[in-house]
Amino acid sequence: MTVAMGRKKISTTVYITEEQNEKLKLLHSKTKVPIAEYIRQGIDLILKLQREHIPGQMSLDEDQFGESSPTPSL
Repeated sequence: MTVAMGRKKISTTVYITEEQNEKLKLLHSKTKVPIAEYIRQGIDLILKLQREHIPGQMSLDEDQFGESSPTPSL
């Protein structure tokens, strides 16, 4: 799950624990993936898990994360 680099991003402040910060720094040092990318991926995971609580129009074939909806059985 990655975010397209061409998408416009907004700046925000997020408070994390020292332990989270240290683990993210270690992960970044091993993978060279920016910490901000991991935070965006974490947000995407939560939004996907909680999508039933997010109002809005979805297509019949695809949800907001590009996954096909299950076909209902008759």
